Amino acid sequence: MVEPQTDARPAVRNHRARDVAIQVIIAVVVGAAVLVAVLFLDPLIVGGVLLIVAGLFVFRRQFFNWTTMLFVLAAVVMFIPIRRYALPIEVGFALEPYRVLIAGLLIALAVSLIRHGTSRWKPVVWGWPIAIFLWTMFASLMINAVAITSAGGMNGGFSNIFQLAFLLSVIVLTRQMLSTEKVTMILLNFFVFAGAIVGIFAFIERVSRRNIFLMLGEFLPLTILRDDAESLRAGGSRAYASSQHPIALAVLFCLIIPIAIYLMRFSPWPRYDFTRKLVYTAAIGAMLVGMLSAVSRTGIVTLGVMFIFVLIFRPKLAGLLFAIGLPILVVVGLVLPQLFESMVLSLFDVEGVIASQLTSPGMAGQGRLADLPDAFGDFAQNPIGGTGLASRVVVGEDANAQILDNQWLGTLLETGVLGIVGLVALFVWPIFVMMRFALRSNAPESRRFLTFAIATSTVGYTTAMFFYDAFAFMQTLLVLSMLYAVAAWAMTEGRSTWEKPSALDASVDRKIRQPA
Repeated sequence: MVEPQTDARPAVRNHRARDVAIQVIIAVVVGAAVLVAVLFLDPLIVGGVLLIVAGLFVFRRQFFNWTTMLFVLAAVVMFIPIRRYALPIEVGFALEPYRVLIAGLLIALAVSLIRHGTSRWKPVVWGWPIAIFLWTMFASLMINAVAITSAGGMNGGFSNIFQLAFLLSVIVLTRQMLSTEKVTMILLNFFVFAGAIVGIFAFIERVSRRNIFLMLGEFLPLTILRDDAESLRAGGSRAYASSQHPIALAVLFCLIIPIAIYLMRFSPWPRYDFTRKLVYTAAIGAMLVGMLSAVSRTGIVTLGVMFIFVLIFRPKLAGLLFAIGLPILVVVGLVLPQLFESMVLSLFDVEGVIASQLTSPGMAGQGRLADLPDAFGDFAQNPIGGTGLASRVVVGEDANAQILDNQWLGTLLETGVLGIVGLVALFVWPIFVMMRFALRSNAPESRRFLTFAIATSTVGYTTAMFFYDAFAFMQTLLVLSMLYAVAAWAMTEGRSTWEKPSALDASVDRKIRQPA
């Protein structure tokens, strides 16, 4: 019996009609945008933007694909300082490059889901931690809704939730853009070598007091928002490089160093073992020099906690790292004695460190330990939901609270115990998930080691949160979000291949199921 043939012409006509409709919509939108731009904006800026758009259209297949966008996102996060640059387009608020890029990628992802459904969706793993974190922030806002509304702070609270959700969406975006193991390895290598470049320029900034990353506006279409950052310590200027603050710069290096150690063993390039170790050791050295240039003891403390974490779970690796790091430490101490004394040796003066953190009580910029009595007194008054998200204003004319330099403490005061539950869900629980995978999974060793490396980076970030307002410095949170996505890839991509039972296990299973 011959099956009747179906006529494919209606489907072809529908496809063509849809393409024509899409092209008409694009033409109308572009025409309207050009008309508005010509009427209300600077013609030179409009001309430059149109040239860029035309070039992107010509090379759209090479540029507008997920892999290219992944590396553009990584480059923007690593090299363009946040809250320092914006696109030269007046829309009433600053169009910072990272915001525009993430927003565009979210729109592209939404369009892709509409066109293809969820068939191409890749597991994110961290959906529940993100949801719990955001809901605890929202719950705190609702508990304090009356007081916050009367104080006129409700818009700020919702703005904070939106900002946090926007930043954490990078986890989802990055996971969807990670297509193959080759792309993932290139991304990790990019982070390491970008970190090394930032470290080198941080050292140059320390010596010359010129930040190369604040000169990007000279050859990129960017408008500088502010260029007033300067901090002095240990007889010189602290380096900012591509970060918002020297502490954030030190934390950035702490996040990337475990990835460099992972690549030292598992990167496919360089091919020879000795050369590979030499290359990544040099990259780590550049980042350590950059950390010294930031003159931040937070980075040293964070590295110390990360080392203890490695010592507990991988003592052999910790011993190897100690053997490699000790000579480097000695050389740095001899070459840069003032920096070494300020950052490392000063930590052994316990009484001096404690005294420095008890300074200026009751004044702006008081020590971290001096913050605690009043902070815990405030917490006792609102233990469950705090005073409400974004209720504490620490800068500007409306300032009503001290700068705590402690994200855990600040969250405790604003969102109470609920907020701490959210932080634990987002930063502590993933460490347990990754360590369970690293220690108990049947996955290839490279996947387990990569997950362990990212867990170590997360331990570092979680520790550093005690010493700076982590959510105010977005670069480190964005890098950690991308590393979370890499961990999700390591734990889920190709999972069926390593979870298949062996032939012996299958044989035993068949015998067990056979009736007696």
